[in-house]
Amino acid sequence: MITRALPSASARILPYLSQISTSTAKHYHYHHYPHPPHYGCHRLPVATGLSVAVTAASSRSRLSLPSRRALSIMAATSSKTTAELEAEVEAQKVVFNELRLQGAPSDEAKKLLGDLQKALALARSAGTKKEKKPEGGLKPPAGEPKKKERLLLKTAKGTRDYGPAEMFCREHIERTVKECFTTYGGACLDTPVFERKDVLTDKYGEDAKLIFDLQDQGGEQLALRYDHTVPLARYLAMMGGATTQSKLWQIGKVYRRDNPVMSKGRMREFMQADFDITGTWDPMIPDAELLSLLCTILSKLDVGEFTIKINHRRILDGIFEVCGVPTDKTRAISSAVDKLDKLPWGEVKKEMTEEKGLDAAIADKIGEYVKHKGGPELLAQLEADATLTSNKSAKQGLTDMALLFNLLKIYGVLDKISFDLSLARGLDYYTGIIYEAIVEASAPPGFKAANAFSPPPSASTPPPKKPTTEGGEEEIDESSVGVGSIAAGGRYDGLVGAFLAGAAGADPASKEGKKAMGPGGGTPCIGVSIGMDRIFALVWPKWVEKGGRVKETMVYVMSAGDGLLEERVRLVKELRDVGIKCDFLAKTKPKLSAQFTAGEKDEVPFAIILGTDELNAGLVTVKEQKWELKDGAKVKIENADKGTQVKRDELADWLKATETWKEWSNGKW
Repeated sequence: MITRALPSASARILPYLSQISTSTAKHYHYHHYPHPPHYGCHRLPVATGLSVAVTAASSRSRLSLPSRRALSIMAATSSKTTAELEAEVEAQKVVFNELRLQGAPSDEAKKLLGDLQKALALARSAGTKKEKKPEGGLKPPAGEPKKKERLLLKTAKGTRDYGPAEMFCREHIERTVKECFTTYGGACLDTPVFERKDVLTDKYGEDAKLIFDLQDQGGEQLALRYDHTVPLARYLAMMGGATTQSKLWQIGKVYRRDNPVMSKGRMREFMQADFDITGTWDPMIPDAELLSLLCTILSKLDVGEFTIKINHRRILDGIFEVCGVPTDKTRAISSAVDKLDKLPWGEVKKEMTEEKGLDAAIADKIGEYVKHKGGPELLAQLEADATLTSNKSAKQGLTDMALLFNLLKIYGVLDKISFDLSLARGLDYYTGIIYEAIVEASAPPGFKAANAFSPPPSASTPPPKKPTTEGGEEEIDESSVGVGSIAAGGRYDGLVGAFLAGAAGADPASKEGKKAMGPGGGTPCIGVSIGMDRIFALVWPKWVEKGGRVKETMVYVMSAGDGLLEERVRLVKELRDVGIKCDFLAKTKPKLSAQFTAGEKDEVPFAIILGTDELNAGLVTVKEQKWELKDGAKVKIENADKGTQVKRDELADWLKATETWKEWSNGKW
């Protein structure tokens, strides 16, 4: 058999394909894209084609190239387990998505992915693979231990690891958010990562199916928390609902059994940062305070241009009432309207009428309202609508919005606000103002909310059915998905009261329930949730482009000559005691070049060099180091400076007085 040889470049790239097995990888050509994407410090190889093993007669074969490629893939994967094939499919997805994001040709990578998925489907349909018999057809002796299955080293679906460079960026995001939370008067709260399941049920509408259930533990039915809002309301109810006028924040992981889109920060385990204002305040003051807080955070994090869409549940409910939506369908129709940021009106209307049983004429009336968005001018237009203002719920919502716009103008953030009547927020517990922050990448590629009401393009054939995974879930094409909202929230005045009524065994709407909730119906609350992973997905590429550091080490202590281990350790301790982050090479007698290499790896700006003669004179040598970006890589700026001699007992003050130290302290690095 004559096999086309792999080029030398391929041989160099293949070892990097840690998630694709060697035998299958040999059927691909790989090369570096001129500007490949980064994952930490590794460059990702890019798939560009196939190398099919062919016989000398294959040139006369009537098989097409795709057929020969498929046969080659089947031959290469026939001996693999399902788990191994799953790992290869996931790895090829990464290659395909990175090619697409970089704008590079991706047709061949997509074909490879399809072939691997077909091989995986065949392996699954074949069921459990039969064990191979030993030579001679004899069965293995009784009692002989089974061969241990290979351990698949991968994270669970919808989760991922973050390396040191990524975590340094994430910690920067978290520090910025916490600083803003405390600046606005917030106090920290922490709640358990799992709750009793009955605490979480009936709070999330159609999204309740996304709750992660846990197995029965000690007689309690448990589930992982879906957000921070419901645990906060449970906490306030346990305090008797008497906590008034407090500002509480919480940052931690939450869990949703959704179909993940990892490259867009949409995962099953993700970090949320919440800020909530609880208690009775004058109308719309806490609402404006939270919107100002959100604008401050997003501006400091450099997420790009952003817009905060706002609406009012009372206005939306009033619109549904005047249009004729039955009361029992209000929340279901609200959930459908909320999809207008990613689906055209025709599909939303179809869901309303065909799936949720709404009359088409009523749906058209709703469409005439929810297509509007704007600012104070839209508010004036709605206030002039006699039909809408005759509805009590809508009238109250419009009054609230007038107060809110005036406060937002004083805060100086009105230019970031869009009054959007299509915003619905599907969660059941919202009762007043609702909002969400979006960026250009929030919507699916090619879709803009502005064209949601445009006539749909003519289509001669229906869209193909989406492929499904082994568990029956639809596979998602990441190229067709946006980041989504990066922050969202709203007012939920009845949630704490509902917990108080539930604890009394009463319906919140009943006389007993209202009595249990106390005067005012419980504790009014308004909050915002910030999607830290989605923000990271936006900030990280800019962080890499700017050449962000991996750690905060400011000083690397070195020695010239005899090692001077004791002197190095002593100086490191002294510097750390006065708040200077420093490190040294854990060797007794390291070479000076090795010490510089270790310090430069972490881009440490100050190298302190100890020498016997200098120490005897009470001096140390300080060499300042800087880096710059060249062709997408960090390069040390070389100079002839041999360093500055500084008195040892004045070293800490000297370091803190330098411009480099001040720049770091001000967050420039």
